[in-house]
This record gives sequence, structure tokens and C-alpha cells, in this order.
Amino acid sequence: MAEEETPEVIQVEAEELPGLIGFIKNKFLDAETGRLSDERRWLSAYKNYRGINDTSSTYRSSEKSKVFVRITKVKVLAAFGQISDILFANNKFPITVSNTPIPEGIAEFAHLATPEEQTIMEQAGNIPFAELDDFLGGLKDKYGKASNLKEGPSIIPNSPQIEPAAIAARNMEKQIHDQLINTNATNVLRHAIFESALLGTGIIKGPFNYEKVVNNWKMIDGEKVFEPYTKLIPKIEAVSCWNFYPDPSATSIEDAEYVIQRHRYNREQLRDLSSRPFFDEEAIEIALDHGPQYEERYFENTIYSEDEDPLYSENRYEVFEYWGTLDLHLADEIGLDLPDSVSNLDSVQINAWIVNDKIIRCVLNPFMPARIPYQAFPYELNPYQFFGVGVAENMDDAQLLMNGHMRMAIDNLALAGNMVFDIDETQLVPGQNMEVYPGKIFRRQSGVTGTAVNGLKFPNTAPENLQMYQAARQLADEETGIPSISHGQTGVTGTGRTAAGLSMIMGSAGLSIKTVVKNIDDFLLRPLGESFFQWNMQFNDDNAEIIGDLEIKPKGVASVMQKEVRTQRLITLLQTIANPMLAPFIKIPNLIRELAISQDIDPDQLVNNTDEAAIFADILRGLNESQNSTESTPFSKQPGPMGANGSVPVGANPMDASGVGGGNIGVGVPPVAGEAGFTGNIQEPQGRG
Repeated sequence: MAEEETPEVIQVEAEELPGLIGFIKNKFLDAETGRLSDERRWLSAYKNYRGINDTSSTYRSSEKSKVFVRITKVKVLAAFGQISDILFANNKFPITVSNTPIPEGIAEFAHLATPEEQTIMEQAGNIPFAELDDFLGGLKDKYGKASNLKEGPSIIPNSPQIEPAAIAARNMEKQIHDQLINTNATNVLRHAIFESALLGTGIIKGPFNYEKVVNNWKMIDGEKVFEPYTKLIPKIEAVSCWNFYPDPSATSIEDAEYVIQRHRYNREQLRDLSSRPFFDEEAIEIALDHGPQYEERYFENTIYSEDEDPLYSENRYEVFEYWGTLDLHLADEIGLDLPDSVSNLDSVQINAWIVNDKIIRCVLNPFMPARIPYQAFPYELNPYQFFGVGVAENMDDAQLLMNGHMRMAIDNLALAGNMVFDIDETQLVPGQNMEVYPGKIFRRQSGVTGTAVNGLKFPNTAPENLQMYQAARQLADEETGIPSISHGQTGVTGTGRTAAGLSMIMGSAGLSIKTVVKNIDDFLLRPLGESFFQWNMQFNDDNAEIIGDLEIKPKGVASVMQKEVRTQRLITLLQTIANPMLAPFIKIPNLIRELAISQDIDPDQLVNNTDEAAIFADILRGLNESQNSTESTPFSKQPGPMGANGSVPVGANPMDASGVGGGNIGVGVPPVAGEAGFTGNIQEPQGRG
């Protein structure tokens, strides 16, 4: 990824670097200490997901069986799948852009002023029409050629008009969706959503400037020539919770003073930073010369592969990326040479990278307005805490109970299914082998028959343990809000056996998912959409038609709760206008567009505008008239009675060799009384010869 921001570079003297480094490292230690309890929760969740046995997964100390029933994995994947289906079911990002109710800098309506309207306005003594710059915004170049285009709705009925604010909003929405598709943002968001279901929080970084190479072919002098070019687009990336260290006093990104991302780079990854903007190549080379200094944390032995080469960590560099505030007085103390543009502020937003006690990048925050370029969203809100609660944590107790009772059942079956022998060695001949096997003979020297060797059988308590296992599994359904039937459980009993009961269960499950999706709306989709909006306003100079007074609307919950209801209501309204008395009161073109949007269809691709609709109406009218004239033309020859004049009955097949017609019997004209062929005619007596 190549970042092309244009921040002001903070000049730092070499002898003053340790002060800034110490400041960042102290912040990191505070953040690391502040999230220790969260790390323990994540580690337990990860172990339950992977089925890793340790003391935390042991229900009782006497357990012999080590079976791990990984229902946590099933629930996490079920939640992840449901959320993904809701957000990306139609391969369209659930982010929409609309104009504000009262847009500023761009008109809500504009129209072509007719001479009649001009006369009416002059007679009324109204203020002259505003200049195009005042109400068209970035659409001036597209619509400014119409000299009679005026602001506001037309006072003349059926006069052509446009909605500049709505057009800018649609253009911005298409621009953002195109940028998300070009950077494969779907996979990035899926990764973050999965980690939110597992650990409780998903984190997205960006958008940052990215130079995408576009493969371009041209025909020059009859030959294909490959001429690729670069295109500046915004790009996002997923950040793991394990590598994210926020301000310990913050409960969200908005109130965080700083965040630190911890990187684990090899030599090539660290050296590649030299090609990115505002990175100090000399400082990077010095850091490389000092050698790897990566410090492995206690949780990394679990989350990373057990088969990982020990040299992997030993050959890695620990890099800290700091985004946050820096007080001006502290900046003066550590000797930072700040530009004059920030001299009147109490603090500044900076981005600094350090490795091996070397600052390899230090710039002012390049974004306007200044913001920390991360979005952290919880699966389930954890009150008064930054990190949320995931599916695995919610069912932690249920997973422990399922493991415990399943292991108890297996341990019991191991005893109940095998004989245990009680042997009185005083009654046996000394020196015998006590091993028991079929056909074994024990030599007895005294006592009553059957008293020297006795078989003991333990009771089978597995059914009770399995019953408790099923109860714990049902508890997992209730704790997570994800019923087992939603992810393929068979053999459903009780309420789920009926259609109404099943609908009730799935509806209740939907309520839990809706709450999760609402969190994604509020903490991911809305700030992510606003970040892309701000990026386009700041860096996108190629498309002026997206500029307007706009607002971002996430549509995650709406896609769950409103899509079907809204579509049905629009269809009902469309049926209503079949009444010619009501049709004049409905804006039919707008209704058709809204119906297409409700079904995730781009109206610009399928719905004609007013002019196009008029053209197609004329074409259809001509086709109908032609068809009607053809149908009204009399036949040159009327069909006669069935079988008359060699005619073929309707439905008969004249080429059928069987002679049965090959179809339905045709309906001819029946003979009437007195005509030839009528069977009721009186037969003349035959003469006798």
C-alpha cells in the first residue's frame, strides 16, 4: 500500500528522538496494561473456538476424557454467516448517501424557467434568480449550459425540473461503492466482522491513499500497446484486536486521545516502508542494522501456530504506529520543530512510527478534519468499556458445561462398559498371574466357589450426563441468541416442530442479530462512510459532481427490518394507482424508482426517465395499433363444417399417419335438421328390386 497523503512533516533533531520515543513507549505501556483483562477474555474465547484443552476448559479435576465439543465454533461461524448475509446478500455495500433536508451550497430543486414563468416572476416583483454558482455546486459544468436553469421548483405544472442535491448524493454513493469494490473491501470487512463475532470487537483502518495500477491497452497504428497507469483511490485494511492498543480511558474511537498499532515486520517488510511517503530511509536502515528486537507476548504462543519456526519471532521487528494528540508544551520540551500553522493550538494530531528506538516517520495528521483513522465496532456493547463482547464469551459457561458432562458420560461408559474384579488372594494358590482374559483359570485352594474372584459392574449414568449436555447446549442457544436450528441442527423437538413455532424461534433469533447489525451501523458503517466522504472531499479532484450537502446513512438494519416491508408497501401503492381517480395524485416515476431501490436495483440502469418513457410509450402505442388492425382483417376464406372442403379441424394434425388426428377433436359447424348429414332425417324406404 502506498500512502500519498500531503501532511506537513515534523522535523525532529537526532539528539531529541529519545524524548518522543519515550513518550510513545509510555503510552504503549499504559494501553497494554489497560487491556490485560480483555486479553484474558480473548484468549479464553479463542481456545473455546479452536478446542484447545487447558485448565480453563476442565470441569473437574478427575476428568480422564479430553474430548472438546466445539459448539463455540459452530455458534461463531453461524453469527458471522448471518451478519455477512445481511450486509452483503446483494453484493452491494449497505451504505447510502442522501442530501440533507435543507441542503446548503446546492439547491434541492432546479428547473427550466419558461417565458411564462419569467413574466409571472417579474409581475410579482420577486428577487431575480440566483446565479448558477449559488445553487448548482459541483454540477455547474454539467448543467450550467442551460442559461434558463433556475433554482427551486417550477410554478408551472409539468415543467421539467431536476434535484441537484439528490443527484450529487447519488453520484457520491456510486463513487464510494466503486472505491470499495476496487479495493476488495468486502473481504476486509468480512475479516473484521468475523473477529467481532469471535473476540467481541472488529477494527478497520483507513481509508488511506492507495495508488492502484490500472491495466490499460491502446490501439496505436493498428497495434495493441500496453500502457498501464496509476489511479489514486482510498483503501482500508483490517486490524486484529491483538495488535490494537487504544487509550485505556476511552470507551470509543471518538473519545480516544490516541491509539497504537503494533506491527510484526520482517526485514523486507520494514525496508519496503522506505518507498512510502514521509518515511525516513536512513533511519530505517539504521534500525535494520541494529537487528531484530521483537518481543513475543504471552498470548502469541497460543494464537499462532504451534508448528511455527522459533526463528520466525527471532527474525522480526516490533514497530509501533502512533496516532494521537501531542500537547504543544510537551512538543516544546522534546524539541519538536512545529510549523507556524499550529502555533495557536493547545495540541496537535500526529502520526509517528518507531522501531529499534528510531523514529522512521513523524508527520502531522494528514486528514481534514483531523481524526484517528480507525473504526472499532463491538459485536455486543460492553458497558463503559472500549472492547465489546463476542459470541464465544457469551457462551463460555455453556461450553464448559457441555465439555464437563460429555467427558463425564465418556468416563462413566469407560467404567460401566468394562468389568472390575475383586480378588481374594488368600483363597488362591500363590504365585498366579492376576491378569484377566477369556478362558482364564484361577487355581483356588480354599473357600466357597465364587468368593475368590468377583466381577464388579458400575452403574451407567451416561444418559443423565447426556441429558445435562443437551440442557447446556440449549443454554448456549439462549446465551448467544442463535438457535441451533438456524445452523442446521436436525431432530428438532418441542416448539420448533411446527411451522408457527419455527417462525417464532427464527423471529426471536432475528432480534439478537438486529441488535448486532445496529452496532455495526453505528460504529462501523456510518463512520466508515463518513471517512470515505471526507476523503473524496479532500483528495478527489477528478469528480466535482459529488460535491454537496450530504449525509451518510448506514442500511444494515434497514436491510433486515425494512426492505421487505417497504417493497410490499410500494407494490400496494402501485396497485392503488390503477384507480384512474387516484393516479393524478401519485408521482409515478418516483414511485417506480423507489420500488427499484427497495429491491437493490439501480434505477438508473432499469428505469427510464420522463423523456425515455414518452419515447417507449409512442413505440408501444404504434405496435398496439398495428396489432389491432391485423386482428380486425376478415379471413379470405371462412372455415366450413368439420371435414368439409378438405378443412382440418382445429387441433388436428394433418400429417399424423395414425389417422387419429394427433390432437383434440376439432369443433366444426354442426348440421341442422333437413340438411345433409343430419342423423335425425327420415330415411326414405329402399325400393325392392
